[in-house]
Amino acid sequence: MRISSERIEEVVVRAVFQDGLDELASKLNERELFTGKAQASYAMLDQEGHGTIYYGLGKESDLTPYQILKLFVQLAKLLDKLAIHRVHLELPEVIGKDEAQLSQAILGLQLAAYRFDTYKSKPKNKQTELEISLEVEAPIEETANLAAGVFTARDLVNRRPNDLYPASLAAHVRQLFANSQVEVEILEKPEIEALGMEAFLAVNQGSDHEPRFIVMKHLPKADEQPIALVGKGVTYDSGGYAIKPASSMKAMHSDMAGAAAVVGAMEAISSNQLPCNVIGVIAATENLIDGKAFKNGDIVGSMKGSTIEVNNTDAEGRLTLADALYYAATKLEPRAIVDLATLTGAAIAAVSGKCTAMIASDDSLAQAVLQASEAAAEPTQRLLAFPSHYEQIKGTYADLDNSPAGGGGCITAGVFLEHFTEELPWVHLDIAGPSYNGAGYDYLPKGASGTGVMTLYQWIKSQK
Repeated sequence: MRISSERIEEVVVRAVFQDGLDELASKLNERELFTGKAQASYAMLDQEGHGTIYYGLGKESDLTPYQILKLFVQLAKLLDKLAIHRVHLELPEVIGKDEAQLSQAILGLQLAAYRFDTYKSKPKNKQTELEISLEVEAPIEETANLAAGVFTARDLVNRRPNDLYPASLAAHVRQLFANSQVEVEILEKPEIEALGMEAFLAVNQGSDHEPRFIVMKHLPKADEQPIALVGKGVTYDSGGYAIKPASSMKAMHSDMAGAAAVVGAMEAISSNQLPCNVIGVIAATENLIDGKAFKNGDIVGSMKGSTIEVNNTDAEGRLTLADALYYAATKLEPRAIVDLATLTGAAIAAVSGKCTAMIASDDSLAQAVLQASEAAAEPTQRLLAFPSHYEQIKGTYADLDNSPAGGGGCITAGVFLEHFTEELPWVHLDIAGPSYNGAGYDYLPKGASGTGVMTLYQWIKSQK
């Protein structure tokens, strides 16, 4: 998308509030042609396609970051449907003169351009680039870089498991940051074994694809403790010997959405040169079945030394994250850790498929991430852990149980992970619901959403 200050005369789009209609829009309203309600539109165009389009923003009092993103994604889609690609956009003053709201509107217009047709033999024609003139200065480069990070995350999640597996994910990350200031380190199986990551390696036992441990370092400041971002990187999850039904397995290429969010966030953070030390960590593996695969009932170790009863091989993500979190806590010495994972179906039951579930060990960190998620239009709900949840995860024959009975599965999965964070400030984001959609909704496309990228970016940006 291109934005200029030189006015485009052919088509003017007037975005107006339902309770702030101008004289002409009021007359259209009287004739029941245009109400100003959210996403309502009325085009007054001549035979050459020139003229004015009114676009409704709903009530000003209903305006939220989520609503703004939704409205402007849909506006871009409307313009594309009408085959209009050059417009002058008139915004209400409340949006045009508010940096955060203007950024959100521009980001929405950019996000609408996402397409994924990598595997189509005859891809559809690419959407024509939208050119917009504005009377206000817009943060086009920053929002474009953020949109690119979201698109990277979506692309990674949408790739299929015969194409994206641990080694190819690592290669993609290395290539993505080849000409950036992000330093990429990729550990292969011998190095992972030397670190004692027994839980991570147990999950990998049934796969012909060896694991990769990926570390991305954005360190613009010499003497600042970093923030660690840890993403679940299970590139395909069959459930192992606790095998999933076919209907549940078909989208399990998306089980690395947490890792994808970390990669996308690191891209946006680096491209926009945010002055904050950030390190991204991914333990990448498949969870498959063969004669070497780990089994329900196995007891495995971990990098920390804690032992784990594997009572469910389909609760594999927490095993990979256990070693990744402990590595981050002890090798990187961060001031805070945030992990993202498509971890539990229980999160969907608890907060719905359109919301991220949060477990946190630190109230101030939790509040900061919640504020970032609201600004990013990625709904997040914190769930509280109680002493009983910590009792639940205790093992009978080992230190920990990876799949305890008693309910509260989203919370017990979270406190299992907390065991490996070494009492550092930590937030866990379970993105099992919003990370991948069978059908798109609001501002999200069908398939991968890129959930987490915008929240992480907004939070890191607030750390300046």
